Amino acid sequence: MGIVREKDNQTDADAIGFKRKPVYEFIKRLLDILCSLLALIILSPVFLISMIAIYIDDPGPVIFKQIRIGKNGRKFVLYKFRSMCVNAEELKAQLMSQNIDQGANFKVENDPRITRVGRILRKTSIDELPQLINILKGDMAIIGPRPFIESEEKLLPSDRLLVKPGLSCYWQIGGKNSLSIQEQIELDRKYIRERSLIVDLKIILLTLKFIVHNLNA
Repeated sequence: MGIVREKDNQTDADAIGFKRKPVYEFIKRLLDILCSLLALIILSPVFLISMIAIYIDDPGPVIFKQIRIGKNGRKFVLYKFRSMCVNAEELKAQLMSQNIDQGANFKVENDPRITRVGRILRKTSIDELPQLINILKGDMAIIGPRPFIESEEKLLPSDRLLVKPGLSCYWQIGGKNSLSIQEQIELDRKYIRERSLIVDLKIILLTLKFIVHNLNA
C-alpha cells in the first residue's frame, strides 16, 4: 500500500466522517510523549528483569522487531519483548492449518512456539511494553488502531490509516481475536470518528481492567 496519497486520504476521511482535530492531536501527542517517557523510567527494572528472563529461558535476541503499517500507510519497526522461540517464524507454516483467529492475526491454541517466560509476558501484557519506545518516537500513540503486519496490508482499507496506530484500541478490549477482521475494522473506524481525550481515557481504563481480569483468570 505504501504511503496513502493525500487525495485518497481525503476521500476516505469524508467517507467515514473523519474530522481533523488539531488541538486534540497536539494535546494527545504531548501526553503520549510525557506518559511513555515516564513509563519507560518507572518500568526500567521490569524491562531489565524481563530481558534477563527471556535470554535465560531461550538464548537469543530479547527484542522482537517487525515491520508494521502506520499512519498514512507509512511502515515502521515495531518493538516487543520476544515471547516465542527463536525459530517461531519457521514453525508458523507448519501450524497454519491450526489457526483459530477470525481476524487479521495468526493464533494457535496452546501455541508450542511460546516460551515459558513468553506465556507470563503475554498474560501480563509485559511483552508489549517496548512499544513505549515506538510511542516516544512518534510511530504510535497510546490509543489507536492496532498496527497490522506487511503481509496483512491487503486487508486494510486506507481509511483505517488516517490516525496513528496505538498500543490499545476498542477491539483489544472488546473481543480481540474472537472478532472477524471486518468487526475489527469497524471498531477502528468507530474510534477514528469518535476519538477524543475522554474516549482515549475510557479505553485506557478498560485496558487496565482487561489486564487485571487476565491476571486473575
